[in-house]
Amino acid sequence: MPGLRALIDFSCAEDGCGQPIQFNLLDLRAGEGVVTCERCRQSYDFDDEFLDKLNKLRVLILAVKDAEDILGDCSVGVATANGEIKLPYKLLLTRLNTQITFAGSGKTMDFHFRVEPLAGETFR
Repeated sequence: MPGLRALIDFSCAEDGCGQPIQFNLLDLRAGEGVVTCERCRQSYDFDDEFLDKLNKLRVLILAVKDAEDILGDCSVGVATANGEIKLPYKLLLTRLNTQITFAGSGKTMDFHFRVEPLAGETFR
């Protein structure tokens, strides 16, 4: 979907760097799971298992985008002490933080995810 960006960022794990590394999930192609830190030039070559997880997330994003026209009719019920509150999916999609945690090479890294829509009204 042209114009849709699904940005993932994480902090470079190289000692003393910590530079945020960002890439567009929708541009990450099969077999090209390499991103590089712009500050220290450390390369991150994602293994097939992690690339598969990223691809599933990519498919989910595209499915949500495809279902956007019905999201205003769907809601999630949350039980509270004062009764049930219905939260529209569209609202949830703009307020929830998504994160994937990857453990490898003796370190754990959090990958933060956000969707930047084509138009300002998308997912609002």
